[in-house]
Amino acid sequence: MDFRLDDGWQIRPLRGNTGTAYMGIREQERLFIKRNTSPFLAALSLEEITPRLVWTKHISTGDTLTAQEWLNGRCLSKEEMGQESVAKLLARIHDSKILRKMLRQVGGRYIFPEELLSNYFRGLSLELRTHPLLKKVANQLRMHQPKLDHRKFKVSHGDLNHKNWLLSDSGKLYLVDWESARLADNALDISMLMCQYVPRKDWNQWLTKKYDIAVTDSLKRRICWYYMVNLLLSVKENHQRGHFFEMNQDILQVADFFNNQEFV
Repeated sequence: MDFRLDDGWQIRPLRGNTGTAYMGIREQERLFIKRNTSPFLAALSLEEITPRLVWTKHISTGDTLTAQEWLNGRCLSKEEMGQESVAKLLARIHDSKILRKMLRQVGGRYIFPEELLSNYFRGLSLELRTHPLLKKVANQLRMHQPKLDHRKFKVSHGDLNHKNWLLSDSGKLYLVDWESARLADNALDISMLMCQYVPRKDWNQWLTKKYDIAVTDSLKRRICWYYMVNLLLSVKENHQRGHFFEMNQDILQVADFFNNQEFV
C-alpha cells in the first residue's frame, strides 16, 4: 500500500499480522506503523501502557495511520505470565480512571455476562447444543449469571495472550494490541489470564500478593463463571473451524472444572 509518507521512508509489512501492521524505516529510524487502530491508543500511550505514540495521519485512502516508537524486545513466554510485573500492570490498567474515561469518550462498548453467554448459543451446532456435559454447564451458567453494576466496570483488554505482552530490552513491560478493548467486569480479564497461565493452586496467592485484591466469594464465582463461558466459546470456535483435537481438549477442561464443583 502506498502511504505517501515523507521522502526516504520505506514501509515493510510485518509477518504474523492481518495486513495492518508495518515497520517504517528511514536511515537509522524505525517506527511501528499500524492502519486503523483504535483511537484509544493515544490514552494508552500517555499512560505508558503501550509504546509511545509518535504521530497519527489520515491518508488519501480514508485510512488512519498511527506510528509508535519501535522498541527492541520480545514477547513474554507462557511461563513468565504468572510474574508479579504482569499482575501489577493489569491491575494498574483496571484501576485507571483516566483510561476508563478515555475509552468511554471514544465509544468503548460495555460487555455484560449475558452477552457472552448469548454469543455461545448464537449459531451453536446441534451436536454441541445437545452434548450432555456442555448442555449441563451452559444451563448452570445461565442460572448463575453475575449481576453487575456497569458503573463499576473497568477497562478490559480482552485478549491477554502472552504474545501481546512486550518486554523491551530496557526491561519495560507493555501490553499491546488493544483492538478488543471494552468496558467490563475486571474478573473477565483476570479469568483469561489466570486460567491460561497460573496453576489453579496458585490463584489465591496471585490475586492477593501480585494483583493485590481481596479474594471474596463473589470474585471467585465471577472468575470461575467467565472461565467456563470462555471455555464454551473456545469449544464452539474450534468445532466451527474443524479443530476437533483442540475442541476435545477444551471439553476435558470443562469436565475437570465442572466435576470439581468449583463454580456456581
